[in-house]
Amino acid sequence: QVQLVESGGDSVQSGGSLRLSCAGSGFTYGSYCMGWFRQAPGKEREGVASIDSAGRITYADSVKGRFTISQGNAKNTLYLQMNSLKSEDTAMYYCAAVPLWVASETLSALYCLRPGNYGEDDWGKGTLVSVSS
Repeated sequence: QVQLVESGGDSVQSGGSLRLSCAGSGFTYGSYCMGWFRQAPGKEREGVASIDSAGRITYADSVKGRFTISQGNAKNTLYLQMNSLKSEDTAMYYCAAVPLWVASETLSALYCLRPGNYGEDDWGKGTLVSVSS
């Protein structure tokens, strides 16, 4: 089973930047979704950015042009570069990965961005991002 560990969360001022990292161990998925998600107090978990095994990248509208998702060469490391941070970006950020039983490119590009498509055991414990205005 894959274990995911996030790091890089911090407190920054509005307009600042952070880079989150997610280190995965035991990652042997051929077809998969990986993504960054966030949950603010009192709100539902939402997708921020995702990438699938075909290399398709999807962003939430709220972060397009500000956030960039990328993978390490070994594919089991995920990064999220966050620029021009806003107070509304304050949340716990989670990394998640799930295997797929079909080729990822046969699915909608939004499939990997939906938290409900990841199981209970597919998540890291999160890293906190706090943006002050």
